[in-house]
Amino acid sequence: MGQTDGFIKFNRAMPNTRDTKERIQDYKEIYPPVEVHHVQQQSARCMDCGVPFCHNGCPLGNNIPDFNDAVYAGRWEEAIKILSTTNNFPEFTGRICPAPCEASCVLSINNKPVTIEYIEKSIAETAFEKGYIKAQPPKVRTGKRVAVVGSGPSGLAAAVQLNKAGHWVTVFERSDRIGGLLRYGIPDFKLEKKIVDRRLKIMEQEGIIFRTNSHVGVNVSARFLEDEFDAVVICGGASAPRDLPIPGRNLEGVHLAMNFLTQQNKRVAGDRIFSGDIIAQGKNVLVIGGGDTGSDCVGTSNRQGAKSVTQIELLAKPPLSRNPETNPWPLWPMVLNTSSSHEEGADRRWAILTKEFTGDSKNRLTGLKVVDIKWSMFENGKTGFKEIPGTERILPCELALLAIGFTGAERGGLVEELSLDIDERGNIKTTNYQTNREGIFAAGDIRRGQSLVVWAISEGREAAKAADEWLMGESRLESKDASLVKVAY
Repeated sequence: MGQTDGFIKFNRAMPNTRDTKERIQDYKEIYPPVEVHHVQQQSARCMDCGVPFCHNGCPLGNNIPDFNDAVYAGRWEEAIKILSTTNNFPEFTGRICPAPCEASCVLSINNKPVTIEYIEKSIAETAFEKGYIKAQPPKVRTGKRVAVVGSGPSGLAAAVQLNKAGHWVTVFERSDRIGGLLRYGIPDFKLEKKIVDRRLKIMEQEGIIFRTNSHVGVNVSARFLEDEFDAVVICGGASAPRDLPIPGRNLEGVHLAMNFLTQQNKRVAGDRIFSGDIIAQGKNVLVIGGGDTGSDCVGTSNRQGAKSVTQIELLAKPPLSRNPETNPWPLWPMVLNTSSSHEEGADRRWAILTKEFTGDSKNRLTGLKVVDIKWSMFENGKTGFKEIPGTERILPCELALLAIGFTGAERGGLVEELSLDIDERGNIKTTNYQTNREGIFAAGDIRRGQSLVVWAISEGREAAKAADEWLMGESRLESKDASLVKVAY
């Protein structure tokens, strides 16, 4: 724990963000550098709760009370050692994780939880600054070669773990840069790409090989990987987008959110978009979908100079606080979430059903016909909605961004070439992370379905352990179930 009475003396306090008017002029991170005294004061709030439910809330099983105690005492090297035992990339999760650990914090029963995510980021940044995080190549190589397909958070985690086990690891990425979702799906104002590049440099120094522009199943044969490598771990993500098949979908100005975000990340990186520019400047922007991707579209649209930004959601507006009967602690709180992007400006609306995109004579988007709905419990016990008569109207927009999730693994290509089994949700089917093809494993969103970055890292770690066991007969890699065991190499 931290300070004995810290949770009584100190209130939860996040660092101040840059002014909204200032930060929407650039794509830099919205938080200032770490203030050591402030972080230590926040870690002092971690209480001796007996049973740390934050462990259960964290998909990685991070030893949160232990690293909080180390931070409070100023033992930063010990803190990063504890955190790195379970989390390969605390500098990522400390910035972009929704922090399910905080939802499970015992202190949140009748107070506000410990700022676990902020402390995690602070540990990582302090460790980099002090030189505690550096390349640690394995001392012994097994001679086994493993291919990892996809360089998102699950692929990178699998690569680090397999390399730690002594295998020679090559990561195949279909894009022009490494990082997957971290590189092109998350805006720089949430995760500057220099943070990703800093970690990739360490991974290369540890012996991991990266191959970009290598789309397995398209310009790289999946059978080639099966023949040339001792094991393959597929971490391609749930990249099949959920579309909105309503009239007018083909109008100019209706786009998938991920295409919009990817383009802007490329611009920030200095790339030119030669065709098909998706720009919000001077337009009424309508973001369809109320999740994190939708929020990222809001922040990006404001930075591009949108005339207005409206975000709509099919579900009803969440409450401001938990209902202890239907949504008790330590479950994830189904409450209204206001992101930093929302603070920068957006008209948010709930319980709205999309009916039809409308356009002009030149096939250009001009609006979206919608209707208000009311959610209720039907006689059969199922929840559903009914349209509210007289509420149909057209919301003006010249740019509509579909941020309504993904439906699973992309069909064809790799999946088809290897004849991989697919489950009822459209994801690659596995048993202990191994597919129906021996020696071929899957992890992350392509196996689990659309989820959180922290879950992707957990999946990558667990798949690496399963692959290592299959290759060697046993594995010394850490797993969530044995997260208190520190393994030295």
